[in-house]
Amino acid sequence: MRNLFLLLACIFISQNIKAQAQDSISQKRKFELSFGSNYLFIPDSKLIDYREEEALIVPTSSILLFGELRPDHRMRVPFFFNLPIETKQFLVNNQLISERASPALGAGLQFRLFKIGIEEKSKVEFEIGPLVSLLFDKDSNPRVSPLLAGRFRLQQNDHFVMFIGTSFNLGINVFGLFFGTGVLF
Repeated sequence: MRNLFLLLACIFISQNIKAQAQDSISQKRKFELSFGSNYLFIPDSKLIDYREEEALIVPTSSILLFGELRPDHRMRVPFFFNLPIETKQFLVNNQLISERASPALGAGLQFRLFKIGIEEKSKVEFEIGPLVSLLFDKDSNPRVSPLLAGRFRLQQNDHFVMFIGTSFNLGINVFGLFFGTGVLF
């Protein structure tokens, strides 16, 4: 009787340890919150006008607030807020011309194309997909514009994320380069 009790206790304890180990291994991070920077380059239509005047174009810097819901291991739902920290600037005939830079809010759908494992808990992923952005023009009128974005994402351990990516806003022909760091929850 004593041996049977001891055997049942060992089985019960081993099952609990195994279940706890599986729970901690299978825990997936479902949300990413990141902060970074974005450099936006001037639209092609204005670039032609400024080339005729021999202008030098200065990229516009902005603060990037980026979040991503991760409902699936391949599909992501990103959302972002881009807040310019300087005006759009052009150097024309040795004079600096400034224009108001618009903030942007957006969301979309992205898919992981591939994943490369580096170590046991580190990996590099590439995500790409369509987004839509809401911009505010000079008169603060809202304007909706399609956007195509992709990023390389380095994940270390279970929480830390770094990324670099590019975007192209199809509605206003603006190319962007963005990067940042974040945390998975």
